[in-house]
Amino acid sequence: MSAADKWTPDHLMAPATRAIHLEQRRAQLLPIVDDLRRLAREMEAELKEMESIEGDFPGQAMLRAWRVGKPLFQAADDIDKAIVDLITFNARYQKAYEELPDKREAKRRRKALAKAGQQPEAIESAPTDTVPKPEFGDVFDGLRRGA
Repeated sequence: MSAADKWTPDHLMAPATRAIHLEQRRAQLLPIVDDLRRLAREMEAELKEMESIEGDFPGQAMLRAWRVGKPLFQAADDIDKAIVDLITFNARYQKAYEELPDKREAKRRRKALAKAGQQPEAIESAPTDTVPKPEFGDVFDGLRRGA
């Protein structure tokens, strides 16, 4: 995709192009996050080293330094959250639009087989002799239920 082209919803429909989009956004945003965090730490250190202003109460200079520097840390966190939101979008799209039709079709087939009196696909379960038995038995059952 050239620099002149813009991403459109059509591009995000295919898994391969969604993955490319996500990686491009990560490559763009992670350096910004790192730079903002570095700048925020340096700014916070500079502000903490500043002298108190005449008339400050004890601790007021530290509080002012924290209050002034906090938005830089928040900006870095917000951009980092944007990356997480893009990952969440990717997963939700895949689950809701790519996997859901297959799941619904499988459910319809199971229902049709059950209605016809046939046995639906067998669900494999672990053999009962390999399931570990609780070490303490019934002693702690009441605690798990509603304590």
